[in-house]
Amino acid sequence: MAESRGRVWTGVIRVGPRAGDHRVALRAVLSVGVPLVVLLLTGRLDLSVYASFGAFAALYGRTDAPRPRVIMQATAGAILVSSMLIGTIVSALGSPAVVGVIVVAAVAAAVTLFAYRAQWHPPGALFAVFAGGATASLPATWSSLPLVLAVGGASVVWSLLVTVAFVLVRRGSWARPTRARPAIGPVAWEMTATVGTAALLAGIAGALLVGTHWYWAMVGAVAAVGGAHVTARLIRGVQRLVGTLLGVLIAAGLLALHLPPWLVLLIAVALQAASELYVGRNYGIAMIFITPLALLMISLASPATPEMLLRDRVIETVIGVAVGTAVAIVSAGLRRRSARS
Repeated sequence: MAESRGRVWTGVIRVGPRAGDHRVALRAVLSVGVPLVVLLLTGRLDLSVYASFGAFAALYGRTDAPRPRVIMQATAGAILVSSMLIGTIVSALGSPAVVGVIVVAAVAAAVTLFAYRAQWHPPGALFAVFAGGATASLPATWSSLPLVLAVGGASVVWSLLVTVAFVLVRRGSWARPTRARPAIGPVAWEMTATVGTAALLAGIAGALLVGTHWYWAMVGAVAAVGGAHVTARLIRGVQRLVGTLLGVLIAAGLLALHLPPWLVLLIAVALQAASELYVGRNYGIAMIFITPLALLMISLASPATPEMLLRDRVIETVIGVAVGTAVAIVSAGLRRRSARS
């Protein structure tokens, strides 16, 4: 038991080596920053959430060869926009929170299955759950659908152009060989069931116990079950919880300043760059930057008070990590029992 706790603690604090993270951070800055500046200049920062989620396509395939990376980003971008459209439909219908939870949990399971079979990097449905849940929670009408498609789609296209430009500038060729990837077999189905269950239970608990921003509980649960084995999942859950709590303190200070929108955007872009420098090295450190980034972007698009945002982020994350950790432990136990039988 002590040895197991030691492995978890070592994993929580370990910081991996650098691996071209600065290039990914620069791509992320351009992919996220330019669409946000355009929205600022046109006076439509209320659409910033759609642009931000579309730009998340640039975060996929960071270590892949150029051609597979672009294909992966285009596919991920299409799924992210689809997740936003689904969430917007849920909101436009005026559906109760539990309906949104069920729909987003179904999205989580479907995208997890696809992502693991396609061997995405990063794997899983974290961004799709975030995109679907956030848009389902934001006020929307049927007229919001073309805005989601236009703004989110344009952001995806821009992120692809940035990726292609970086490839041409750095290599001038698409001929870099693709690394062979191991087959994953039944892992995809196991992760699909685990993620879908964790997202559903966390979302229901978040909706019943808090009511607002229930999707943060779902995101926390999906993150907590994202590891390849139970130790990795425990590490991920602890990192998300501790990083979120520290990030909330930073967000509280920033929100208390009542900064002008242009300065909020500058800080958000800087936080995006910082998170990309660490997300592949230590997820907990990355969460210190991701948390205030998410809260700042939501504050631009939502009328919620800073106090509510901060409270919900903490409570929903605790719920999500607790549920995700419990599901991860049960899933590991069932896997061991199945292997013995």
